[in-house]
Amino acid sequence: MNYIPNSDQDRRRMLETVGVRSIEELFADIPAAVRQKRGFDLPPAMSEAELYSHMLDLAGANANFHEYVSFLGAGAYDHYIPAVVGHVLGRSEFYTAYTAYQPEVSQAVLQSIFEYQTMICELTGMDISNASMYDGATAMAEAAMIACGVTRRSKIVVARSVHPEYRAVIQTYARGGDLEVVEVDFQKESGQIDAAALAGHMPGAGCVLAQQPNFFGCIEDVQTIGEIAHKNGALFVVAVDPLSLGILRAPASYGADIVVGEGQSLGIPLSFGGPYLGFFAVTEKLMRRIPGRVVGATTDVRSQRGFVLTLQTREQHIRREKATSNICSNQALCALAATVYLSWLGKQGIQDLGRHCLQKAAYTKDRISALPGYKQAFSAPHFKEFAVRCKVGTGTVLNELLKEKIIAGYALGNDYPELEDALLISVTEKRNRRQIDALVSGLEGLA
Repeated sequence: MNYIPNSDQDRRRMLETVGVRSIEELFADIPAAVRQKRGFDLPPAMSEAELYSHMLDLAGANANFHEYVSFLGAGAYDHYIPAVVGHVLGRSEFYTAYTAYQPEVSQAVLQSIFEYQTMICELTGMDISNASMYDGATAMAEAAMIACGVTRRSKIVVARSVHPEYRAVIQTYARGGDLEVVEVDFQKESGQIDAAALAGHMPGAGCVLAQQPNFFGCIEDVQTIGEIAHKNGALFVVAVDPLSLGILRAPASYGADIVVGEGQSLGIPLSFGGPYLGFFAVTEKLMRRIPGRVVGATTDVRSQRGFVLTLQTREQHIRREKATSNICSNQALCALAATVYLSWLGKQGIQDLGRHCLQKAAYTKDRISALPGYKQAFSAPHFKEFAVRCKVGTGTVLNELLKEKIIAGYALGNDYPELEDALLISVTEKRNRRQIDALVSGLEGLA
């Protein structure tokens, strides 16, 4: 609970200074039609001690990952966050920092962003990374806009196995840009994009958008997808799980033109859905198309190393009505968290963590698949997520296991009607054998 030191006298003086008689007058410009006319249904005033106890009771009604075991993923993951991340983020020079327009007083922030960009490039194999974006969904939508602008084509081809929320944001962007969005279905057996169907949609396409691993956790044949895109003059955009890159090929190695993704798993808490982090990296030829900012390293007049905002070319605060992007900010504090996390993890650490997720997910999938009433939904290999078809309804599974303080996964029927009986299960390095066996036991009891 925060302490607010303003007294009634302080408030009166502030109102007098700005020339109004009451706080309500500050909202005079809000039309009466949209104002709430009824009062708030609040309990009587409480003392500080009473209010603190009441707020603890309210907070205790929320399920949290200190009390519940989570196998829920679908784009936001319960990975371990080392204490050093919070320690660095809590320093006032970082959490109070604004955009680093004045390099002479912003070297620490600029250097942290430069290090973040460098790490994203090392992970993805790409040439240039920007200084971060709002989240993975807006990053992918911005990538589609770039690709259509470069190819001068108005058709976006996106795999239906891409995260549903990403596809929804792409549709919103496309309406504003008068672009066509075509979705390519996945193979019912493997869960991977249907390559033959993709090839049939390529005429006139400016880009192909895919996800690796895809929303079902399946590892896509990204080499083939990229070849189909480039053969037809389109750019290849791929959204990746950054922690998968410790064991999967870097996107640059299979010809990706733009690499995007959600960086929440890089040391950022789940926090009821945000704020999160979008990363964005491109080949050198697309450098001046990149949204947001790029921090570069240089030397000053004394030949000392320094950092500056090198590029910020597409946004409305630079180009006004000619702007091709309204992304003019970035999640700098979240990007710092990712930088600290990756520094803590190191090259060997990211490989070890990837193997932990892969092995634990494989163990969980094999145990569940052996149960009567459950079977693997797709045949493609996976990383840390996989889909399981349940003979009992997914709603029953989720509700019953929640009573045991186990969040069993994500019901795919929310987004895919043909997968009404399928549950998406995520297994990170935090899940131990006791927790996994408890999930399996709970599922077995429902079969």
